[in-house]
Amino acid sequence: MDHSQHQMLAEFSYGLAFMTGVLGSGHCLGMCGGLVSGFFMKLGAKNFTPYLAYHLTRVGVYALIGLIAAGLGTVLVQTGAFGQLQGLLQIVAGLVVILLGLDLLGVSPIRNTLRFAPLAWLRRQFVAATQRGPLLGAMIGGAINGLMPCSMTMAMAVKATTAPSLLEGGLLMLAFGAGTLPSMLSASFLFGKLGVKTRGWLLKGAALFVIALGVSTLWQGVRYYTVMQRLIG
Repeated sequence: MDHSQHQMLAEFSYGLAFMTGVLGSGHCLGMCGGLVSGFFMKLGAKNFTPYLAYHLTRVGVYALIGLIAAGLGTVLVQTGAFGQLQGLLQIVAGLVVILLGLDLLGVSPIRNTLRFAPLAWLRRQFVAATQRGPLLGAMIGGAINGLMPCSMTMAMAVKATTAPSLLEGGLLMLAFGAGTLPSMLSASFLFGKLGVKTRGWLLKGAALFVIALGVSTLWQGVRYYTVMQRLIG
């Protein structure tokens, strides 16, 4: 794959990740809007700074997850036959991302049980963060929010394992996080304004972008594996 093809595929993936974040944030408002609003009420935020710190930290955690995921993918690839294993990793990642997208639509044969950390621990830390002061508490809360169970976030992390470099893995998750910023930054006063039906349609749209990302990853993996198999054979 030459540089121009790689650049085109990277931009395509960033665009899909960003649109997943944009559309998925409607679902986030339904799932996390009340949680975030209640958090800031207990935190006693007096201005916009804690809100900004919360969500920038949350997006920063997404980027860190992308870096770690890309690093894990690199380690897995370097433990065996580089070319073929890289193709296999993309195929597996593509299938997992597709399943996570189907899970968002509610039609997956396998329900998502993947977690970045134990849910009970995350909840305790989230509640405790309100006692740490407006700015530090907001940053801790944002970091915990970034680790909360979510099929969309997990799908982006799985996709990041196939990134050619740590930087590109981080940028993929950063693009996803940036897409969620407009709605989530205004969650405190938008919560409840979007009806269940509207959030449902937005979630379906986000799920379709996740599935498209999975299909793209799967196709890249099959193509790469086939080419490397011919070269090795």
